[in-house]
Amino acid sequence: MKLGLKVLQLAAAAAFLLVSPAQATTEIMWWHAMSGELGKQLERLAADFNGSQSDYRIVPAYKGNYTETVTAAIFAFRSRSQPAIVQVNEIATATMMAARGAIYPVFELMRDQKEAFTPSAYLPAVAGYYADVDGNMLSFPFNASTPILYYNKDMFRSAGLDPDVAPKTWPEVGAAAKRLRAAGMMCGLTTSWPSWINVENFSAFHNLPIATKTNGFGGLDAQLIFNNPLLVRHIANLAEWQTTKAFDYSGRGQAAEPRFQKGECGIFIGSSGTRADIRANAKFEIGYGMMPYYPDVQGAPQNSIIGGATLWVLRDRPRAEYAGVAKFFAYLSRPEVQAAWHQNTGYMPITRAAFDLSGTQGFYERNPGASISIEEVTLRPPTDNSRGIRLGSFVLVRDVIEEELEQVFSGKRSAQAAMDNAVERGNRLLRQFERANPDR
Repeated sequence: MKLGLKVLQLAAAAAFLLVSPAQATTEIMWWHAMSGELGKQLERLAADFNGSQSDYRIVPAYKGNYTETVTAAIFAFRSRSQPAIVQVNEIATATMMAARGAIYPVFELMRDQKEAFTPSAYLPAVAGYYADVDGNMLSFPFNASTPILYYNKDMFRSAGLDPDVAPKTWPEVGAAAKRLRAAGMMCGLTTSWPSWINVENFSAFHNLPIATKTNGFGGLDAQLIFNNPLLVRHIANLAEWQTTKAFDYSGRGQAAEPRFQKGECGIFIGSSGTRADIRANAKFEIGYGMMPYYPDVQGAPQNSIIGGATLWVLRDRPRAEYAGVAKFFAYLSRPEVQAAWHQNTGYMPITRAAFDLSGTQGFYERNPGASISIEEVTLRPPTDNSRGIRLGSFVLVRDVIEEELEQVFSGKRSAQAAMDNAVERGNRLLRQFERANPDR
């Protein structure tokens, strides 16, 4: 009987030795919203981190678009099955902040895990978007982009425009767009993401506020105030150009991008993150430039603001997972890792060191236009008006703005009336969010 017991003990010890290496690896779920080529690059990041050490394994899981991913995380948190990391788009920052008990601020995580984390190492326009009023970063910047101008050099030549010089101001853009139409192009200019480009970034680039309270960074009681004379003038100009197709509204989101790729529109203002996709599909020579500005506005251009998404850490996961999350974020911050992500995807590097490394590697010499996004967001130190936007339910506010823009571009409403409506309707949404989060 004693012999039999000893055999069982030895067998148990042998079994433990066999399984312990697998058990020593802590798995960390990462829910994200990237599909296609971007999804492959994301999975490559995770695999490279997993291969760099044996204690932790990042497990990416695609959960649909940004809204679907956040919704899935919320429901999972209620059932205690949430991931440690979830990717959230930038305009949902205030919504995530309101979920105080659910989030583990990144600056606290890195401090608690004693991982090096220096906010000043990150590009100010990126770090500032995801920091609180004291400069503490709440989430980890991941895929950051900003609007830039693309143009069809072949069509510029046909229209008698200089193909080596991008239009810099809105009057120059308007003149070029009219020349392109006269030369036979289907449309002169189009833009993607109508509110992000023509309201949010337009305002930041001209150092104008979207809302009070530092665009919402100062509190949930912020009020929208973007119905100013300059923005109204800009929207009215686009509406006037719309009548001749010098400007042609293409729809929301990225609906305009294929029109530029197909050669329908000679000038396109869209995300810097689509640069690689445009280069892969366009059958003409592409030119690049910064977002245009109105030259009669003092201090313009200021700096652009970012879009994209960030990584939030959710609470109530095992302690071992948080040590791995901190190490993963430290890994993502390495210059060589960030430079590779930037170069392979078209998104901006989140640190200055990664930008400098890409330069020394000759990436910008080989890829004209790839540095414009970084130059644009770092053009001047961010102001209260150009730091970013921190408004509750801003996904819904953006929908309201775009509904009103569509009324203008279809000739049904004046620019002033539409922007007044957008402010009034948007402020109702902000008050609803404020009432739903009284303790914040």
